[in-house]
Amino acid sequence: MNNFVYDTPTKVYFGKDEELKVGKLIAAFNAKKVLIHYGGKSAKESGLLDRVEDSLKQEKISFVELGGVVPNPELPLVRKGIDLCKKEGVDFILAVGGGSVLDSAKDIANGAANPDVDVWDFSLGKSSPVKTLKKGAILTLAAAGSEMSNSCVISNPDTKEKYGYGSPCNRMDFAIENPELTYSVNAYQTACGAVDIAMHTIERYFMPGEDTYLTDAVAEAVIKSTMKAGKDCLANPKDYVARANMMWASSLAHNGLTQCGREFQLTVHQFEHEVSGIYPQVAHGAGLAALWCSWASFVYSANINRWLQYSQRVWNLDIDFEHPEATIEKAISMQEEYYKSIGMPVSLRELSVKKEDIPELALRCSRGKKRVLAGYKKLGYDEMLKIYEMAY
Repeated sequence: MNNFVYDTPTKVYFGKDEELKVGKLIAAFNAKKVLIHYGGKSAKESGLLDRVEDSLKQEKISFVELGGVVPNPELPLVRKGIDLCKKEGVDFILAVGGGSVLDSAKDIANGAANPDVDVWDFSLGKSSPVKTLKKGAILTLAAAGSEMSNSCVISNPDTKEKYGYGSPCNRMDFAIENPELTYSVNAYQTACGAVDIAMHTIERYFMPGEDTYLTDAVAEAVIKSTMKAGKDCLANPKDYVARANMMWASSLAHNGLTQCGREFQLTVHQFEHEVSGIYPQVAHGAGLAALWCSWASFVYSANINRWLQYSQRVWNLDIDFEHPEATIEKAISMQEEYYKSIGMPVSLRELSVKKEDIPELALRCSRGKKRVLAGYKKLGYDEMLKIYEMAY
């Protein structure tokens, strides 16, 4: 087991009606003015924003609002939020929504607190935030895990780049998780969420690291629980138990717990970021589903034993020791069938990605043939190109 540091400073308030406490929670930070950041009209139409505002008014906390966050959150709105924070003297940001809203809020908090740095430089890796505004989240979609992660992913529509960066400054101070707030999430987004949640842990599972049987057991439980919860949520959108388990899995899958003792990189995420960077209409989870099976088929030979363990413990397969590759390929096929069963694509063609764009995707993912992705099998431009081609 490799050395590691595990730090999850986000305080979680989980369960029914927990969002009604938000005013008192923010008051404890001595906040003077809050930016309420959200996505579309559903936050207003559901009455959630009214409840949030009433809670802040009860604590005599001033606030301003900024909506308009889209899936694959974009840099121009981040810049607008930073300007608003400066103009209004905002000292606390409350994100009300899913991962896109939370990531946008993180970037705004970092940009407002580091005014001498261009906020896009954080995404480019040219600079790192040294401080941030206090921030909290009311989660309305179980998917990205941004409520407890140190990650922030932002898209630049001008350059069609989508980059993520990690920083302690990206941690939410608190996250409110009421599963009932996800009842209205449609079937497609629910399925995308199930893919993204499980993928956060699956990708960690296949990074180098040995003798991590406790971490493995936790990871396997998160993966299997997420796939079950996803199915149950689709069968009954108001199944509280299923929604609750999926929401909690979202947090555990991306807060670092399932990587302890192992190396870390979300390899398939890197492939997908390029797809939704060029095609912003592609939902992140759908892009991951379209890519994963091709990636898995390409890399599994680099660590047969690891993949046999996954096949046995996650997909309950008996190992064919004479033909171990057949066992692994069956597991990959079963995962592909799961994606199909919940309405997810299993090819880039289904996402209307143009075949002629594949070399550009590989070029971008390899940062102009200069980046190699980590893993048991290292992936440079040529390998990336092959995987994109297989996924088409």
